[in-house]
Amino acid sequence: MRGMGNMQNMMKQMQKMQKKMQEAQEELGEKRLEGTAGGGMVTVVVSGHKEVLEVKIKEEVVDPEDIEMLQDLVLAAVNDAMKKADELANSTMGQFTKGLNLPGMF
Repeated sequence: MRGMGNMQNMMKQMQKMQKKMQEAQEELGEKRLEGTAGGGMVTVVVSGHKEVLEVKIKEEVVDPEDIEMLQDLVLAAVNDAMKKADELANSTMGQFTKGLNLPGMF
């Protein structure tokens, strides 16, 4: 029965790919992405797993009279960093789905 050999081979390939995906996922967590706003007045650093690791705010942007602007800058910097984390995740994990043409899977 030739079909069994093919099936086992395919299972091995899947396991290999799963391991690679796991490694890529772990590597993502170690990546650091920086988002900025206000020309670098606010900087946010996130991991590839979208955890906020650092928030840096330059002193001159802190105005007790204008808390809203600071909030907007922090928000913009976080969104910038998250977008970069998304792009990195998509390009990192996309390589696994790109080459897949498994019959009956999609």
